[in-house]
Amino acid sequence: MIKTRQDIENSFVIVKKAVEALAYDSFFSFDALNARLSKGVDGSLCDAFRAKIELLRQEERIGTALYYENILKTIERFAGNNTPINGISIDWVKRLEKFMRTNGNSTTSIGMTMRGVRAILNEAKRAGVVKESQYPFGRGKYEIQAGEGRKMALTTEQIGMVARYDDGTDTTAKYRDYWLFMYLCNGINVADLIRLRYGDIKDDEICFIRQKTSRTTKTLKEVRAVITEPMRQIIARRGNPPQPDNYIFPILTGGEDATKEKYKCKYFTRAINKRMALVAEALGIAHISTYTARHSFATVLKRSGVNIAYISESLGHSDLRTTENYLSSFEREEREKNADLLIKF
Repeated sequence: MIKTRQDIENSFVIVKKAVEALAYDSFFSFDALNARLSKGVDGSLCDAFRAKIELLRQEERIGTALYYENILKTIERFAGNNTPINGISIDWVKRLEKFMRTNGNSTTSIGMTMRGVRAILNEAKRAGVVKESQYPFGRGKYEIQAGEGRKMALTTEQIGMVARYDDGTDTTAKYRDYWLFMYLCNGINVADLIRLRYGDIKDDEICFIRQKTSRTTKTLKEVRAVITEPMRQIIARRGNPPQPDNYIFPILTGGEDATKEKYKCKYFTRAINKRMALVAEALGIAHISTYTARHSFATVLKRSGVNIAYISESLGHSDLRTTENYLSSFEREEREKNADLLIKF
């Protein structure tokens, strides 16, 4: 009788936690609850990943679902399908890292994979399937390494070269315009750029919530970007008719489901990067991509002495540490310039 009561109480706690987690994400439904409760945390690691992916797709979090799918493929290549979730040891995780390094994966890629595995094990630990003594992550156990971010910011001179570049083709001009708009609009991500609507323009500012953090933070942080004259000209050249419900740029139509939106975003990003690689080659610049626009926005402001809190707010980061990762070190150019100061005697 006592054991039955304990089992009921334990089940109630698990269900309560699942409901609270879904309510926190503002995505409660009985289908979602069922998917979360049957996520396979007492089966194999791969089963748990598949259940997580199914739940994410139900929530239309396609980008995160694709992230977990890529990790699942790596795990299947490394260990097959039948590794029990409570059998993931420190040694297993270290062997996974060695497997990935042998196959040419970077520290950054390995870190992303390990964070996915850790997230699944955290759910299993909360469900009581994995005991703390079995849990392989943390201080004194396996610590996930953070890859050093590639610093790809351009100087203001280089950005000016990009803005003025013209090879006589409308394709280059179009993708140059989109890249420049991203830089000027607070280093906006492609996922947010393609979802901007004219209704997001308020008092000559573009106001939006980042897709990346809209489901993961309790307090939504609005990003506000002042519309400069170059941005206004790009909207006039490339934009849809200015109606409040219209997307500013003609990438999405509004009829796409979440999966179609994700793939359109992916293809559009690839198209910008492919064309901007040609621009970089023509101008003798090492690298230009959509990420370069975002990092350049932040770095140009930092070099100009702008307060890091303002930069963080402009990027839509949830805390200053994320911004500091963007700006953790100056480029070699800056280090050489500062070193020269030491010998001017």
